[in-house]
Amino acid sequence: MRVVSLWQLFSNVWLHRRAGVQFLGAAAAPLTAVRRIKAGMNMHQGGVGQSGEQEVVTGLVCQESDLHDGQMKEVAVEDQKVLLVRTKGQYSAIGSRCSHYGAPLIKGTLVGERVRCPFHGACFNVRTGDIEDYPGLDCLPTYKVKVQDGNVYVSIDKKSMKLTKRVKEMCTVQPDVKHTVLLVGGGPASLVCAETLRQNCYQGRLVIVTRDSLPPFDKPKLSKAMNVESSNILLRPHDFYQQHGIEIWTGKEVVSVNPAEKHVKMSDGTSERFDQLLLSTGCRARPLGCPGSDLKGVHLLQSYEDAKEIHTTSLGQRAVVIGASFIGMEAASYLSDKAASVALVGPTKYPFEKSLGPEIGKMTKEMLEDKNIKFFMNNKVTEIRGENGKLKEVVLSDGTVLEADVVIAGIGVIPNSDFLAGSDVAVDSRKAIIVDKFMRTNVADIFSAGDVASFPLTIRGDQRVNIGHWQMSHAHGRVAALNMLNKPTTIESVPFFWSVLDGKSIRYAGYGEGYTEIIFKGKVEERKFLAFYIKDEVVVAAASLMFDPAVAHVAELMARGTVITKAQAQAEDLSWLQM
Repeated sequence: MRVVSLWQLFSNVWLHRRAGVQFLGAAAAPLTAVRRIKAGMNMHQGGVGQSGEQEVVTGLVCQESDLHDGQMKEVAVEDQKVLLVRTKGQYSAIGSRCSHYGAPLIKGTLVGERVRCPFHGACFNVRTGDIEDYPGLDCLPTYKVKVQDGNVYVSIDKKSMKLTKRVKEMCTVQPDVKHTVLLVGGGPASLVCAETLRQNCYQGRLVIVTRDSLPPFDKPKLSKAMNVESSNILLRPHDFYQQHGIEIWTGKEVVSVNPAEKHVKMSDGTSERFDQLLLSTGCRARPLGCPGSDLKGVHLLQSYEDAKEIHTTSLGQRAVVIGASFIGMEAASYLSDKAASVALVGPTKYPFEKSLGPEIGKMTKEMLEDKNIKFFMNNKVTEIRGENGKLKEVVLSDGTVLEADVVIAGIGVIPNSDFLAGSDVAVDSRKAIIVDKFMRTNVADIFSAGDVASFPLTIRGDQRVNIGHWQMSHAHGRVAALNMLNKPTTIESVPFFWSVLDGKSIRYAGYGEGYTEIIFKGKVEERKFLAFYIKDEVVVAAASLMFDPAVAHVAELMARGTVITKAQAQAEDLSWLQM
């Protein structure tokens, strides 16, 4: 059967050009045309679908000369916003919103043939719409572009007009394929690994085992929106797993691994065999070690159920948050308008002092003080007291006694690797699982990914690191899957994370451990700044607030191996950051 090009079919139905049409972004009202095209095959998002009649909407969106190479513009075809990009003399058009949280990509950064989301760092190929770095799971829709007589036209299949993201095509499981990949842990590393395997024609059995009560869910939301409904944080709906032949075992925990016999044992006494194994068990919250830490009302934030209970028991009560970490600060911020009072206890002078520096730490403290959160810094908890088994007060190292009905501890995490005892799978001094750049452990056919893994970080000369970032876990899962399929791929992703306090997001890219100097742009005290972290005369990380898309651009430059010098960071001209 001969495939007929959409543009061959469309060649005789272009509308005459009209003068006076504005082409300056989504607010413009571009000329559109609707034409029914009858063909032997139906084109969908650039591909060929089932036979039938297709209705296409075409918009005249700009003049060819409006964009130069390396530029992008948000345009509209009817009500659909489209990101129009020009690279290497050619135009392409993709969905305008990031598939993660819907951030407008026009505010992001374009380098080469990919655009990076300004909010959380996800990257998309501007020609294919495929996601190339994370977070998020889905690709973007692509649209047909035609340049004719100096005008640029974009065409969209009317059936897909409202689609903002696209699930990459996956193969289906074949029962006669006798091969099993077992994925231990219910985070994004396991899910991305499973989806990447299916996207690359793996037709064997896929089993995700998680001790959580939910299938993979958006865990970073738990400290930012504790009362969220479980259905609103699932990364994929239940029927997605059935459709793509991915088994999900919830409420099950692996307690031992036998690499020689290739099987794992569960807490319920059952066992499961594997041909290849992914260990992505993440980390657990570090428990308090002081007297009284076992009292009712003392919480760790690990699961969906924990978040709901903290929310419910804190309403109108006196809450004490122990730990000035990202989890602790976000939990305090969330509870500030729900609890009767919120006190936060931290071991340093300012929150985030080691990771972000004292200036930003001081600013975040002031942000939460504005929300009536009281800080007790340079302090530790020595005892938690109760009365008749009920939480009553928290005693600090300086003698201060805080009245408390609820305590939330956020004092760090411990890698979940205890189940590997006696398995020969190597772990480091912190009990993180050691992997190479291919996410392989020291044992054949066993891989590891996510927060539990210690891996070589490219941007720091392959320094071995253990980074608990949501985005990095996604990247690990993809790399592990490709190497399971004997498609050699190394982990090259640049760490990117964010924290939300009082509705404002601090963004961070790179790896700043061991930095010796911070160079600021803007003013931290005005809560609008860009910070460059310097080590050995180069930028090793950047953080910002209200300074997009600077951090996204730094991440993209780092991803391409570009060295950003201290001199560039010091310069007044920030044009190299697309600012």
